[in-house]
Amino acid sequence: MPTYRIDRIYKDSDKLKERIKRGLTLDEAQAWCRDIETSSSTCTNPIGEQRTRSHGEWFDSYEEEK
Repeated sequence: MPTYRIDRIYKDSDKLKERIKRGLTLDEAQAWCRDIETSSSTCTNPIGEQRTRSHGEWFDSYEEEK
């Protein structure tokens, strides 16, 4: 069974990707990325808002692990 990882992608930053989680099922990865707190355009919590102020636009995406 394939596993998936979550990467945080920053639009305008020297830090292009940040590995968030590994070893997820497809359902878990999709559920993670559907959460409104996993994108700068929809997050409402103080941590996400601070991340946006510090690093600019960002979002979490999933990809199958090789």
